[in-house]
Amino acid sequence: MRIMLERVKEIVADTLGTEAEKLTEATSFKADLDADSLDLFEMVMALEEEFGKEIPTEDLEKIATIGDVVAYLEK
Repeated sequence: MRIMLERVKEIVADTLGTEAEKLTEATSFKADLDADSLDLFEMVMALEEEFGKEIPTEDLEKIATIGDVVAYLEK
């Protein structure tokens, strides 16, 4: 869990141009990071590549925070 969380934070930071140290499980992509749909698409592509798991578009609506991503990937 912790290793996955840290890796997700690194990917989010790289993709959205922020610092991983400032991110928490509660960080919201839209509210806290002002991510738009293109940002989210790029982030999802990087997460899929890193973790070898496809994230269907319909599931994206349920993923709003870094913690949501970690929980989704652990399923």
